[in-house]
Amino acid sequence: MKLNQTKIILILIGALLIGVLGGYGGVKLAQNSEGNAPLEITNSENETDNAEEESSAELPADLDKISQTFDLIKSNYIEDVDDNELVEGAIEGMLSTLEDPHTSYLDSEMMEQFNEQIESSFEGIGAEVSEIDGYITIMSPMKESPAEKAGLRPNDQVLSVDGESLEGLNVNEAVAKIRGEKGTDVVLEIQRSGTSDPFEVTIQRDTIPVETVYSEVESEDGKDTGVIQITNFSEHTGEEFEEQLADLEEQDIDGLVIDVRGNPGGLLDVAEEILQQFVPSDMPYLQIEDANGNAEEYVSNLDEAKDYPISVLIDEGSASASEIVAVAMKELDYDVVGETSFGKGTVQQAIPLGDDSSIKMTTLKWLSPGGEWIDGKGVEPTVEQRQDDYYYSTPIQVTDDEPLTFDHTSEAVANMQVMLSGLGYDTGRTDGYFSEETEQAVEEFQEDNDLETTGEVDEETGGLIETQVIEKIRDGEDDRQLERSLEELYQ
Repeated sequence: MKLNQTKIILILIGALLIGVLGGYGGVKLAQNSEGNAPLEITNSENETDNAEEESSAELPADLDKISQTFDLIKSNYIEDVDDNELVEGAIEGMLSTLEDPHTSYLDSEMMEQFNEQIESSFEGIGAEVSEIDGYITIMSPMKESPAEKAGLRPNDQVLSVDGESLEGLNVNEAVAKIRGEKGTDVVLEIQRSGTSDPFEVTIQRDTIPVETVYSEVESEDGKDTGVIQITNFSEHTGEEFEEQLADLEEQDIDGLVIDVRGNPGGLLDVAEEILQQFVPSDMPYLQIEDANGNAEEYVSNLDEAKDYPISVLIDEGSASASEIVAVAMKELDYDVVGETSFGKGTVQQAIPLGDDSSIKMTTLKWLSPGGEWIDGKGVEPTVEQRQDDYYYSTPIQVTDDEPLTFDHTSEAVANMQVMLSGLGYDTGRTDGYFSEETEQAVEEFQEDNDLETTGEVDEETGGLIETQVIEKIRDGEDDRQLERSLEELYQ
């Protein structure tokens, strides 16, 4: 059964993707029946009008205060004020009282950028952000994006952009500072969980291709396992997934791993399309609950489940539509491997205001097939598995004037030791004391990379250590979560 498209078009992380010349992709618009990207949440003007009539509420008696305030400002304020700015400010003020980071006002420029971004590519750093506990927070860097190459990770907090603090700014205002054209640089000040000091990352914006599904076959111990990674749930993800799954099945795979790590979500109907290939009709794959607590179950037309074992990979960057897939497969008794997911269980709609602007508003909850609401909690894995420590390290912040040296003790030294150990060098310890063993490890690294052998970690040495760690992570080396998933699949 398909979700009523006159009622629900989008399910999204509530994040904004830093994209096309400053556009955003965390919110994606559904297409109408002609294949065009509309600024409506329904497929016809009549349906939109009806929805507006049904949702109209009785206006409070003191609504005149808004009009009076507008007149007072226009008549008495010492400087000229733009009418449109006053109106948009009033809208944003009302939405801010909801204290919902997933509800926001989208002006005509933002809507135009949304339309552009559903095309084949966009420009930016390729990271999705949201406001969490008052901080602009990285939800997920996209695969092969400048943000991923720079080492940004889920839950990194962005404190400032090019030296300007983001304190007090909403998501839209923050993204306006981060976004920009291909080839330009942006400096982000990042606070990472588990570290006391923030660090800076310089990222060069680039063109980001919207490719969302990647697949391969892992052969081990006589078993051929298909691995499908979904990076987000965008317009063509469903058909890409179906095609690549069919190709894997033609290769007679023995099992399947669905990898939604770092996937912040996207379109609801895409999550539906994927689940309808796995969840048989004798159980729902999803429930939707309205504001009155009424929940409706949705089921597929599938006769039976797949005849091979399946597992799902998740981490703290898996959210929204990713969690819909993960929790449904979990309740179908498939293994979910990794770390507890982000925890977003709400549905947003893009509601037009009639002038090419819209309000993105939280209107519904989504529940697991069994009725669990994971909002704020996330999906817990059935098999918990962390990555090696160097996966969670931070950039080495040093200067040539103040390098990390022997007999020095600090959090920065501990971080450097973890990174060098991850690259295969024996630092002797990872507790933050720069010992003789650590000095020898630094010298070995410098010799191996044709650097001046000083035993000290200056800007050049620290930068190269960081670069090699990022490359190793991006290459999927020591992917303990995938390894564990493959181990558990056939037990």
